[in-house]
Amino acid sequence: MGLRSEQKEKRKEAIIWAAVDQFSSKGYSATKIEDIAKAAGMSSGLLFHYFDSKENLYEELIKMGLDGKSLPFEMDFSSPLAFFQNYTVKLFSLVKEKPQAAKLFVLTAQAQRGDGAPEKIRRLARNENTIEFSAELIRLGQMQGSIRKGDAMALSLAFWCSVQGIMEQLAVSEALPVPDSDWLLDILRGK
Repeated sequence: MGLRSEQKEKRKEAIIWAAVDQFSSKGYSATKIEDIAKAAGMSSGLLFHYFDSKENLYEELIKMGLDGKSLPFEMDFSSPLAFFQNYTVKLFSLVKEKPQAAKLFVLTAQAQRGDGAPEKIRRLARNENTIEFSAELIRLGQMQGSIRKGDAMALSLAFWCSVQGIMEQLAVSEALPVPDSDWLLDILRGK
């Protein structure tokens, strides 16, 4: 990678993380391109060389967040409990390495709720079926005996809401300790 392309990548990354900070703290409607550009240490004009519009930038962030949430769905599903463990270990490791990842997780949830986001982006964010998909894995784990008995949809909801709550707190305060992923698995683990 040449010096020029490396510089472009660094600028794009600066824009992305500045946008994550701005959008997650102010919401889509209240965030202005000028705020993002200033936080990224550049002019609005330069920012527009990387992203055509605020909506385009926001959409890219939501796609990044959805890609990160769907990463474990590419993993081996032969052991449902291992799936959930791998997911939380990867997510918590990422947040320890790059604390802004918690804000990206939160931003994706904000887009699902609305938050003044354009309808196209709300539909994109709401298209995620994490809880339903996970309930199917939980049912499989229940048949195998590795996941506790109970309503699979309710267990999935408890697990994902716990993850969401942790990410929201870490997004507010990067100084908080990242919990042990095993603690979350205890929500699901068969006794």
